[in-house]
Amino acid sequence: MKQTYVYAHRGSSGTHPENTLAAFRAAIQCGADGIELDVQMTKDGEVVVIHDEQVDRTTNGEGWICDMTYAQLATLDAGSWFDPAFSNEQIPTLNNVLTICKDTNVMINIELKNDRIRYEGMEKLVVQKVRDYHMEKQVVLSSFFHESLTVVHRLAPELETAILYERPLREPWKQAIECHATAIHAPKQFVSSGYIIQAKKYRQAIRVFTVNIEKEMKELCEMKVDAIITDFPEQAIQIL
Repeated sequence: MKQTYVYAHRGSSGTHPENTLAAFRAAIQCGADGIELDVQMTKDGEVVVIHDEQVDRTTNGEGWICDMTYAQLATLDAGSWFDPAFSNEQIPTLNNVLTICKDTNVMINIELKNDRIRYEGMEKLVVQKVRDYHMEKQVVLSSFFHESLTVVHRLAPELETAILYERPLREPWKQAIECHATAIHAPKQFVSSGYIIQAKKYRQAIRVFTVNIEKEMKELCEMKVDAIITDFPEQAIQIL
């Protein structure tokens, strides 16, 4: 059994525009074990795949996603900022991504981006979409807003959830248990052999982000983390 899995951070985002179907297809084709993506919600309640709360950085548009309809978002170019060759890429819906992953063995880590904007009903919508596609065993829901994971557990106790954090936490495994999560998605700088031992005592899976340096990939693999989350999955697969 494989020791450390490779998750593609926002798809193959080192070589493709992040959070686009092109990036996710590339990750699937190179053999990534999983993909990581971010979801926000539009004004008319569509769950869309994009990291930022505003479209400015990764499209040719401007504005807040929560103030725009999906029809407005669908007109934007989500690829040219990375390379003109990707000018046809759009902001995908969560449905779009679930569709291309449906008949694969690729795990899907859906990060609920509700730590800055509290999107009403996001948890319920995402859970329903996962159930509609019958992909409960293929999905992990994560969030920096840990209360959201408690909501997910109440709605769908069968779904795996994972806490995310960026600032030091004394005992993240205890916070994970408090919100019924079974995994910790941790920044690489906080992870050590001792950290892994403690997390395993609490039966927490450890997935580490964002790991793009070969030396760090190898070190984390030696520590037996459950997965690394990387912008360069093809490179990581060759190394691990």
